[in-house]
Amino acid sequence: KPGEIVAFGAYPHTAEGADRTPIQWRVLQNSRRGLFMLSERLLDCKRYHGTSVDITWRDCDLRKWLNDEFYNAAFNAAEKESIATTLCTGNGEGSPDTEDKVFLLSVTEIRDLTETHGKDLRRAVGTDFAKTKKPDGCSLYVYDKSNKANHIHRKGEVLGCSWWWLRTQGNKPSRAYFVGTGYSIRSYADVRLARYGVRPALIMRL
Repeated sequence: KPGEIVAFGAYPHTAEGADRTPIQWRVLQNSRRGLFMLSERLLDCKRYHGTSVDITWRDCDLRKWLNDEFYNAAFNAAEKESIATTLCTGNGEGSPDTEDKVFLLSVTEIRDLTETHGKDLRRAVGTDFAKTKKPDGCSLYVYDKSNKANHIHRKGEVLGCSWWWLRTQGNKPSRAYFVGTGYSIRSYADVRLARYGVRPALIMRL
């Protein structure tokens, strides 16, 4: 059912990155296509693109990483058979539609899904692995926990949330949308910024 949590695939969660912890996915919709799911945690920290240039979702580094390195690291052969190819639209003005196994939410999707799941859907906490500074310089920014809109209580802990990328091109071709503080959706992130989280989405066939 929408809102339920499903374990599917595995990816490092610890700071050391040597583990394969099951990925927790939140079911967004259940339809004939399958379960439309969004990772509950920010699983990694990546740039949308490696250089600050005009770029579309189709051609950006993050899309390539999700559908190659992440896809192969997170899912075994049987799990890959369960992942549908999704037509991704709403990628921004002049940005072509794409067909992806793994993708990020669009602005339209996160706004529509907020109507169903509430604004808390927009708040997300990174894993320890996502927060660990990577060799490429990426380091997930964590919000100040003093603002209640920017933290989550989980198992007695107060956890600061973080920014996370959306796939839609931003207010300039060299920018992308992201989910920011206080449940906000912002349009001005330079694609080369190295402090934003990755929250994958996919459709799992039933």
